[in-house]
Amino acid sequence: MRKADKPVSWVVYKMTIHGKPTEFNAVCEQGEWDAMELSRPGYHRLVRAGITNEGEAERFARGTAGDPKRRLSRERTAAELLAAGPGLAR
Repeated sequence: MRKADKPVSWVVYKMTIHGKPTEFNAVCEQGEWDAMELSRPGYHRLVRAGITNEGEAERFARGTAGDPKRRLSRERTAAELLAAGPGLAR
């Protein structure tokens, strides 16, 4: 079986950076995560595994996976500008 035929699974994990007080979300393929866990067990923290595509994993890592697209109607936008005051409404 060629590599292109194998299904790829993605993971999101908290990346620990030496000397930094906070962790950052990162994305990699399941195989890469497995190799990192073997080399330094427990150093990074797994957030979610089994994600079927890279785009979904990236959105999950950014925290925008389930967010609806923000859209405003023209009427609402105009009303907000008018309510903000005469300096902003043109």
